[in-house]
Amino acid sequence: MPQVDYSLYLVTDSTPAILGDRDLVEVVEAALEGGVTLVQYRDKVSDTGLLVSTARKLHAVTKKHNVPLLINDRVDVALAIGCEGVHIGQDDLELSAARKLLGKDAIIGVTVSSIEEAVAACKDGADYLGVGTMFATGTKTNTKDIIGTAGTKSILSAISDLGKDVRTVSIGGINASTLQRVLYQSSAPTKSLDGVAVVSAIIAAQDPKKAASELLFLVKTPPPFAAASLANTSKSTTAVDLIKQVPSVIKDVGEKMPLSHNMTNLVVQNFAANVALAVGGSPIMANYGEEAADLSKLGGALVINMGTVTPDGLLNYSKALKAYNLAGGPVVFDPVGGGATAVRRAAVKTLLAAGYFDVIKGNEGEIKTVFGTVVQQRGVDSGASTSTAFEKATLVRDLAARERNVVVMTGAVDFVSDGERTFAVSNGHELLGRITGSGCVLGTTISIMAAVCKGDKLLSALAGLLHYEIAAEIASERADVKGPGTFVPALIDELYNLQKATSEGNVKWLEKAKVEAVDFS
Repeated sequence: MPQVDYSLYLVTDSTPAILGDRDLVEVVEAALEGGVTLVQYRDKVSDTGLLVSTARKLHAVTKKHNVPLLINDRVDVALAIGCEGVHIGQDDLELSAARKLLGKDAIIGVTVSSIEEAVAACKDGADYLGVGTMFATGTKTNTKDIIGTAGTKSILSAISDLGKDVRTVSIGGINASTLQRVLYQSSAPTKSLDGVAVVSAIIAAQDPKKAASELLFLVKTPPPFAAASLANTSKSTTAVDLIKQVPSVIKDVGEKMPLSHNMTNLVVQNFAANVALAVGGSPIMANYGEEAADLSKLGGALVINMGTVTPDGLLNYSKALKAYNLAGGPVVFDPVGGGATAVRRAAVKTLLAAGYFDVIKGNEGEIKTVFGTVVQQRGVDSGASTSTAFEKATLVRDLAARERNVVVMTGAVDFVSDGERTFAVSNGHELLGRITGSGCVLGTTISIMAAVCKGDKLLSALAGLLHYEIAAEIASERADVKGPGTFVPALIDELYNLQKATSEGNVKWLEKAKVEAVDFS
């Protein structure tokens, strides 16, 4: 069988809502000129005669561009026109029967949405799997499950051996704003997607050729939010080496004064702005998503703090998240009170589907909610922990590996991981738990470090943690600090003092750092 390029797989839609009054064959030909590498003709409503007629026309243009044409479901149509193969769903003709009819050289793909379906398709001899549905979509009404990047990654991991020669594409709601994240976050350590299948992003585009060209470029290039990290192949793995690099991150902050764009609740806006200034950043409190397109181009970072959940707020968060993802600006997600109500749990799912977060920071209850464990929180407090330190570290590591980002779980001992390196940080002071917004402004601090340290996101999170928590320790020891009320201004003072001291070369404060690697062996 000839090699098939699954990079940009076009699935057609002939409905007026998507195609409009244009000619499908002309749209497909334009898409092929733009770089589409595989075409599937899907039409669930036309009669057989029209299907065969249209399929013949499509096959003529796909052959001209040396691209395979597959027919959705209808083996009889594929046989009638002599195209390269078919794609079948779970409720269509069995794969073994399709293979018997079409022969060993035909390309046969199967839709899968679970590990069980993927394993069965691999065993039965599928050439490729259409894995989905990635996101909710209006072009397919019989969607059984929205599996997202996490579900896709679990399927890829499960078939890494059995299906090592089986190609995979993701399908469902994929467009220019989601494509790179889908490829990046779905990638398992031993198996990655071979491409993406798109429908509306090309068929409904005003210029299908241009749309296809732009999508293919996105497939072939690393996402802006991951480019620097992927290019850095020599990340430090020990606590000692990482701590040695913290001063350079803090110095960079002082020199560059990066923007910290906070979309946060009203309770902590003033506090967050003062903390951002103290650590060397330039804060802006802007909750209107339309502003993000401009702000994301200024070289800073975004904090999405879910303290106040409203439908309008979620729309604004999603718009800003997409803007920063496209610009390559780091985004810190603080799922405040994520497990407190059904509304907040749903909001967490919505935001995880809306874009890529470089850092997810929260207390134990919030991180468990993000991972998918139902945890009833009491307000924004984590509540009494029922997990051991090892269980917390494992959760943080597994979530970071699933999302391909950095996760920070705060507590008496903090845990930070990028899925490969996991550390316990024992700094901080109990007064942080006695003031409003202490966790929120930690997110602001981390965002500022992330803006200048894109090559190692774990290092940026660690730098933010140590700067913030050691400043809290120093502040708590001051004679003028009598309790929570006097602690806040002292904390801001000491954040500023540590930034200034570090910029001047005095890093003695880092001797207080209590960082240990977590051993999972």
